[in-house]
Amino acid sequence: QVQLVESGGGLVQAGGSLRLSCAASGGTFSNYALGWFRQTPGKEREFVAAVTWNSGLAADYADSVKGRFSISRDNAKNMVYLQMNTLKPEDTAVYYCAARYYSTSRLSNAYAYWGQGTQVTVSS
Repeated sequence: QVQLVESGGGLVQAGGSLRLSCAASGGTFSNYALGWFRQTPGKEREFVAAVTWNSGLAADYADSVKGRFSISRDNAKNMVYLQMNTLKPEDTAVYYCAARYYSTSRLSNAYAYWGQGTQVTVSS
């Protein structure tokens, strides 16, 4: 059983940056692919980025964040990060960290473990 706890959300102006962190415990962290999703009220949870168990392999990004967001992981610290640059008001959402065995997926229902979410608000 993997437990995930996100942190680092907050209020930022458009064009600014934030770094989200996700701390994992339980299980063997290096066996899991890690993903970030986001959700706004009344909408489905949306894929943002994901990285395989080995961050040396290519990460996957939603087109809406490609070139602005970067996902990374530190297996020694059981941490995964989402660096968000050039933020836009449409990035406003609750951001969730998620884990699944080995391979990444863009489908939220493919992930077995979820954090509680952290709010990101981008003002215009």
